[in-house]
Amino acid sequence: MASDKSKDLYEVLLKKGFREELCREIAFKYMNTDYTATRMLGYVFRASDIRDEQLIDEMLCILEDRERFRKKHEMERAQRAINRLYEDGVM
Repeated sequence: MASDKSKDLYEVLLKKGFREELCREIAFKYMNTDYTATRMLGYVFRASDIRDEQLIDEMLCILEDRERFRKKHEMERAQRAINRLYEDGVM
């Protein structure tokens, strides 16, 4: 289920004149969390005369940032587990 921000993004993209299929794909398939939709909304409001290619490039950058952030937290969790092992030893 799409977040409220994704629904807002869909409406804004339609108002900006993007094709309905593209708006639906971006808002509900890729920018389907509050975090990603909010970032995309920020881009859409700041930029003017955005072409489809630019919108898609920004979407890919946002998704890449989200994945990098997810991996960072995964590595931090793993590091905490290793640190506990060093501190407490094997039980």
